[in-house]
Amino acid sequence: MYQLTVERTISAAHWLRGYPGPCANPHGHTFRILVSVEGEKLNSLGMLMDFAALKAEMKTLVENKLDHHMLNEVYPFTELNPTAENLAQVIYHMHWDLPFGIRVSKVTVYESDDSCASYWEEKL
Repeated sequence: MYQLTVERTISAAHWLRGYPGPCANPHGHTFRILVSVEGEKLNSLGMLMDFAALKAEMKTLVENKLDHHMLNEVYPFTELNPTAENLAQVIYHMHWDLPFGIRVSKVTVYESDDSCASYWEEKL
């Protein structure tokens, strides 16, 4: 099994509904988002996939939708609390356009330099 990970950064604001502290107020973060993909076979160039292609997919799916937005106003966070955990899960389940045999294996969202949440699902 092979795994690649790429990282992108977005700036976004949010507030946490029902939180008993200052995070209930609107505030912003520079989120670091790591997306890992996995697959069993390399292509003819000896790569699982091109890093540039995965970064471009992240730009399309993640940056264009979430960067410089109030997350609470972006579906599904209009209903779902925009925690780092929920961000990781939502990004994981986006409709990734990946080469055949490659799947998203893990998403990690850093809310600060020393605090992150990850989401992954066991392979069936």
